[in-house]
Amino acid sequence: MSSPLILRTESEALAAPLPALLAEAEHLAATVVVGDHGRRRAGLGDTFWQYRPAANHDEMRSIDWRRSARSDETFVQDKEWQIAQSVTMWVDGSAAMSFTSHTESKAHRARVLALATAILLNRGGERVGLPGLPPKRGTAQIAQMAGRLSTDDNADYGHPDAAEMAPHSRALFVSDFMGDLSKTEAALTAAADRSVRGALLQVLDPAEETFPFDGRTIFESMSGTLRHETLKAGDLRERYLARLAERKDRLTALARMTGWQFTTHHTDTAATTGLMWIYHALARR
Repeated sequence: MSSPLILRTESEALAAPLPALLAEAEHLAATVVVGDHGRRRAGLGDTFWQYRPAANHDEMRSIDWRRSARSDETFVQDKEWQIAQSVTMWVDGSAAMSFTSHTESKAHRARVLALATAILLNRGGERVGLPGLPPKRGTAQIAQMAGRLSTDDNADYGHPDAAEMAPHSRALFVSDFMGDLSKTEAALTAAADRSVRGALLQVLDPAEETFPFDGRTIFESMSGTLRHETLKAGDLRERYLARLAERKDRLTALARMTGWQFTTHHTDTAATTGLMWIYHALARR
């Protein structure tokens, strides 16, 4: 059993990044001026959409008791404006995202952008969430998102999952998309089948765009599971850049096919450019 002192030390170490991440996201969100989203948008009313079984996060007042009386389950009504306002975000927390050639890792930029977007959407009356954290409004939800976004994944590469996304909602996937694209394609296809629209933001380090390596070089995955040594790294540059271009083209085609938006953001550029792109991409219908 852990002693109280050890438990406290570990808990403080775990919680330490949260205030900094949240403060940075708040600051980023405060630097932009945006229009209204979601419920404040003209044309959306309280039109009934569908019944669904009540979940743990649903409030008692949202339960439709008349419909629930006809079954052993409790049900709530999803309203058209509520579904349209629900935004689920998936942010890649895999080992590959921790790469950096300068001061800011891909993981940090991705987390700050996603959380700043959540703050802006929350201020506009929209519901935001993460996989395993259903979309809700409020500062408590933002704090929970900050906590979850501060955890890392041990996998080499991450892959999005559309399983929990409500039909006709919106979504945001943030990753370097350097892993198996067939899994990203499967997630986008599943989302499109549910009429979910959204945005793909590829976050890359500038070194990943230019491949500034030459001579004897050892390439190793961030998790340490993959390793390749070469004496002529410069000879790989042309092939690497061609494969990167092919990957971007495939992501562009996937986005076009599913009605999503796609762009690439670099960690050496201003975070505000990525934030504004995300915000306006999610505003599209």
